[in-house]
Amino acid sequence: MTRSLTALLALGAIALAGAYFMAPSSNSTDPFGAAFAQSADEIDTSSIIDMRLGNAEAAVTVVEYASFTCGHCANFHAENYKKLKADFIDTGLINFIHREVYFDRPGLWAGITARCGENADSRYFGIIDMIYAQQRNWASADNSPQQMVDALRKIGKTAGLADADLDACFADGDRAQALYAFFVKNTEADKINSTPSFVINGTLHSNMPYEELKALIEGELEG
Repeated sequence: MTRSLTALLALGAIALAGAYFMAPSSNSTDPFGAAFAQSADEIDTSSIIDMRLGNAEAAVTVVEYASFTCGHCANFHAENYKKLKADFIDTGLINFIHREVYFDRPGLWAGITARCGENADSRYFGIIDMIYAQQRNWASADNSPQQMVDALRKIGKTAGLADADLDACFADGDRAQALYAFFVKNTEADKINSTPSFVINGTLHSNMPYEELKALIEGELEG
């Protein structure tokens, strides 16, 4: 079963009505200090880019919508994503885009970590590989918010980010707002209601066995 966005929509309504959507740092439990009081349409998301691999000019584009705290998404990246990468991404047959879905604050903190620092696009997929692989560790329900963020910071540092980089990223409330609004705009436009979901050349598909995903992509390539 994939994870439903029903709870997320309720969370988003609260957040955009003015509730805080904050992440702790080593110095504070509430470093953002910024409420999501604007609607997503009112927030400038021009600084947020799609993270992509493969051939940007390919005839087939596959967009994966996934949450960093979704177990099914972690399973996809542990198994089927590796096959997808070998068959279609590394061969330049598709344009692959990974878009984050923020079910919760820990998911947003993970997104902030993955996109942190200059030239974030060069580190992004390496970081999210670690985020998904270590999901049961950092996203454990037994962890406090501080423990979750400390674990994510460790992942970021493993990828080459400095403490100063991570401090700045977790303290940037405007950036967090833009990330959240970018997610809202994309998921509403593509009518995403579960994760992982896949948009293949504009057509939405739910999670599926790899052979089915492969057949859909091959059909688009042949068409």
